[in-house]
Amino acid sequence: MVEVRKSPLEGLRVIELAGLAPVPFAGLLLADYGASVLRIDRPLPPPHDRKPLRPTADLLTRRKSSVAVNLKSSEGRALLIAILLRADILLDPFRPGVLESLSLSPHELLAKNPRLIIARLTGFRRDGPYAAMAGHDINYLAVSGILSQLGRANGPPYPPANILADFAGGGLMCALGILLALLERTTSGKGQVVDNNMVDGVGYLGSMMRFARKIEFWNRPRGQNLLDGGCPWYDVYPCKDGGHMAVGALEPHFFHRLVQGLELPELDNSALREDRASWPAMREQFRRRFLEKTRYEWENIFNGTDACCTPVLDQRELEDIGKEQRLPVDLQASPGFPIDEKQSWTSAGLAPGTGGPEILYQWFGWKLGRDLQIEEGGLIKSNAAKL
Repeated sequence: MVEVRKSPLEGLRVIELAGLAPVPFAGLLLADYGASVLRIDRPLPPPHDRKPLRPTADLLTRRKSSVAVNLKSSEGRALLIAILLRADILLDPFRPGVLESLSLSPHELLAKNPRLIIARLTGFRRDGPYAAMAGHDINYLAVSGILSQLGRANGPPYPPANILADFAGGGLMCALGILLALLERTTSGKGQVVDNNMVDGVGYLGSMMRFARKIEFWNRPRGQNLLDGGCPWYDVYPCKDGGHMAVGALEPHFFHRLVQGLELPELDNSALREDRASWPAMREQFRRRFLEKTRYEWENIFNGTDACCTPVLDQRELEDIGKEQRLPVDLQASPGFPIDEKQSWTSAGLAPGTGGPEILYQWFGWKLGRDLQIEEGGLIKSNAAKL
């Protein structure tokens, strides 16, 4: 029997400056594996009183708390610095120069707390022609080179929502950088700046795609290669009822199972399979055959086989059947927190000021009214407090 210990990040204090998507996702990962995450929101009158506030647009708030602090005021900055003196990690979602303009430069923060890890996540690189420009996932994906390889033949490049740059190349890579810095801190005892950008993050994710351009595997124009929609046995096909089946029968023995299930024995020919000139006709045969049955019927045919043919399940039906959402990594001896059933499909969000004063009391013993007070909707240190 495995001895279950505490979650791996338990005891870490994380300060997340409020943003959207990538940095909140990094904070969510840290929170799910045990870290205590406090989001710093802008003051939106009236936080920290008894009137309920609406949650912000940030949906990635599980296990987080919030305080509202005016970082443009000297009193608000003084409170944040007092918190950071005893924090482990600062998550910075801002464009280059914003922290410095608030007199919160990483150099000065590290001088005050040498163990602090400051994770800074930008879209573009901090150097180069795009450094000062605004952008979103599609822009970072575009200048990384990866967007040029995504999409159908004879059509424009097509981004897969904002999964790649914002979340995979942004938030996930940022969390990786934080974990590496934490590992290094165990030997040096010192924190550091973790500098991330989504262009390099998604470019790194696309390493194989970039290398494969130099070999036959991916050396044709967009949409004409093995994994980008060019190959008939690696594609998605509509069914009779409007559902879809995903086909990924790359290897010959999987392809054999596929055409066996489709009852197309005439296609079970290796020479035909490898002949690109035959692919358009083969794709049309696949398309017509899948349209003859419903998705449910095809599921019954291919379930339990090695045809690499699976249904395309939508989020609504997964929610309806109560599919369990799990953390991405299961640490058997030091697991993260399980995702509650109510939080699997819906985010309640987080209103500014929710739970934050309580967290500051747990962390430091600070009390509202004694050590902290409210000024214009934001927390500041009390005049009499010695934080």
